[in-house]
Amino acid sequence: MQYVLATMEDLPAIRKLLARYHKDTIKPEDMPGGFVTTKLSDEQFEDLIVNRKGVTLAKDENGEVKAFALHAGWDYWKQVPIMQRMTEVLPDMPFEGMALDETNTYQYGPVCVDVSVRGTGVFETIFKEALKLYEDRYPVMVTFINQINPRSYAAHTRKAHMTEIGKFDFNDNHYWMMAIKTKAEE
Repeated sequence: MQYVLATMEDLPAIRKLLARYHKDTIKPEDMPGGFVTTKLSDEQFEDLIVNRKGVTLAKDENGEVKAFALHAGWDYWKQVPIMQRMTEVLPDMPFEGMALDETNTYQYGPVCVDVSVRGTGVFETIFKEALKLYEDRYPVMVTFINQINPRSYAAHTRKAHMTEIGKFDFNDNHYWMMAIKTKAEE
C-alpha cells in the first residue's frame, strides 16, 4: 500500500469511495461496518486537496484508492456546520489538562477504509500519516464520531488510541469528541 497526499486527479476515486460508505447512500446491511457522515462540494474538496494538502490516500499496487483521511485546521472546517459546533464546545472539553481551542487543535476525519483492506493495518497507517502532517503545527488532533457508529469508535479507541473527551449534540445526533496528542511521548 502506498500512502500519498491526494491530487485533483484522485477526486473521482475519493467520491466513489465516499458514496459507497456515506450514511445517505450506504446499503443498510453495510451500515454496522461503519459509515461516513461528512459531505463536501467539489469546490471544498479542491480547496482541501490543492490549498490545504488535507487528504491522505492509501492506494493499492494498481493505484486504486482504498482509503482516505481528511484533515485540516479550523480555518477550513468552520464552513461545515457540524465543525462550527465542534469549535463552540471544544473549550469545554480539556484533554490531559490542556484547554483546547482552534489554535492548538486540528480536525481529522472523516476517514474511510474500503472493506477489502479492513483489518490489514491501513486504518492505523493512514491515521499515523495524518498525525505526522500536523505534529509541528498543532499539539492535539480531534475528531467526532456519531454515537450510532460503534465500529468507528472502536477503531479510534483501540487502534488509533484516541481518548473520548466529551459528548455533544448536533441536528438531533449525538457525538463523541475524541482527541490524541500529535507527537508520541518520548
